[in-house]
This record gives sequence, C-alpha cells and structure tokens, in this order.
Amino acid sequence: MFLIDYVRDNPGMYLLFVTLVGLVVGSFLNVVVHRLPIMMQRDWRAQCRDFISNGDAPAEPVERYDLASPGSRCPSCGIQIRPLQNIPVLSYLLLRGRCAACGWRIPLRYPAVETLAGAMSFVVAWQFGVSVQSLAVLLLTWSLIALSFIDLDTELLPDSITLPMLWAGLAFNLFAVVVPLWDAVVGAMCGYGILWIVYQAFRLLTGKEGMGYGDFKLLAMLGAWAGWQSLPLTILISSVLGAIVGVSLMAFKGQGREVPIPFGPYLALAGWISLIWGDRIIGWYLGSGADVY
Repeated sequence: MFLIDYVRDNPGMYLLFVTLVGLVVGSFLNVVVHRLPIMMQRDWRAQCRDFISNGDAPAEPVERYDLASPGSRCPSCGIQIRPLQNIPVLSYLLLRGRCAACGWRIPLRYPAVETLAGAMSFVVAWQFGVSVQSLAVLLLTWSLIALSFIDLDTELLPDSITLPMLWAGLAFNLFAVVVPLWDAVVGAMCGYGILWIVYQAFRLLTGKEGMGYGDFKLLAMLGAWAGWQSLPLTILISSVLGAIVGVSLMAFKGQGREVPIPFGPYLALAGWISLIWGDRIIGWYLGSGADVY
C-alpha cells in the first residue's frame, strides 16, 4: 500500500518506473521475437516426424531451446552476453552497436524494440495512471509489439500469444477493467467474423487468399480488450496504414502487388491507437463535422 500511495503522490516517479520496466520488457520481447518462431518450427517438425513414423520413431535428442535457455549469445562469435552488456539501450550505446568480443554489428532493431516498448509503456502510464487498467493495457501493449515484429519477420501471428491474450482480455473485462464484458464478448466475435467474411469474399472473387487466419484472431483479441465499438476505427486506421505502406513499397522499391505484406502490425498499431485515443479521435471527427455543417 505504501508503494501504491507513493507513486500516486509522485506521478513523475511512476512514469519513470513504468518506462524503465517497459525498456526491460522490450529486451525480453527481442528474445520472444527471435526465438518463438524457431520454437514453433521445431515443434512442427517434431509433430510431422511423429505423424509419419506413427509415433514409433525414437525422439531425437535436442538441446533445450526456449525463451529462458540457452542464455543470450552473440550470433557471430557465440560468446555469452554478460548482464552488464545486456542493459536495454544503454549497453548498445556504450558498445557503439558492436559485440564487445568480435566487433559484430548489432542490428539497430534491438534497441529500437526496447525504445518502442519503453515509449508505449510511458504513454499507457500517462493515459491510465496508477490503476489495474494501466497494468492490463501494458500487458496488451507488450503482446502487440511481439506479435507485430514476429509477423514482420515470418508472416506468422502465433496462437501462443493471440489466444491467451484474447482470453486475458475477456478475463479482465469480467470486471469491466477496460470495457464491459458484453462489449468485449461481442468485440471478440465481430473481430473474428468481420475479417473472416472479408477473407471468404476476397477468395470467392479472386480465387486467392487475401490474409491469414492469424489476422482474424488478432482482431478478435483486440475486440476482446477494447470492445466492439473500437473495431470500425481499428479497421479504418489499419487499412489506411496498410495502403500507404503498400503504395510506398511499389512506388519507391518497385515491389509488385503479388508480394505479400503482413497486415498484423497495422492491425496491432491501429487497435492500440483505438484503445488509447479512440474516443478522442471520434469526438474530434464528429466535432469537426459539426463545425463544417
């Protein structure tokens, strides 16, 4: 209770604390983004091997590989990364973006994910203050970051994140932490159903698949957290962002229309914006319309 009272009385310290936590979580998210797809591929191979052999093939001995083990190593020289070399953002700056042992250039993406997680955590803390709502939205925010970068890398949206977070959204909203439970349930149903209908219609008209089932689950997850009222704005913003990026890639990089573009990051960002500022955006739009007419 003392700690809660302290951060309520010192909002600056609260914002600093949440931002630092966001930076640390961002470091872990880099691990999730890199390792989870590999873990999924290994699991799929094991399942295929068991299916083909009817379960008679002996299990192949494999080194433990998950989000906790093995420890972080340099991809180039394989040296173990020490704790002081793994401080979010700061270590990257002190090492000048290179491995301390072999000089391998560390991708800028690592500190970028950490910075993004810290900045978005700050926004959530600023918006919701010291509350259960803030904690809930932080969990959603970190999950959306992981999903976005995994989709960018692999065009996959892992069920191991979307489905638990969908149920987590419904669980929080049992107590109306973000929206009433009715809105959350309808949001999950409509989120999945809307994109499923779009997918089926596109396939019927073109004979091609316009998106993956992971996108349906992601929008269902967002609906479970922010309610059905957030879906129109989420779809609008994500469609505009996707169109802008798609046109830009075709215009400046010569990328053809047949090259798939992951839609998950745009859905994730649009859903987060709708949850944080949706009411203000809609209010601004309606107010602007009232001024015009």
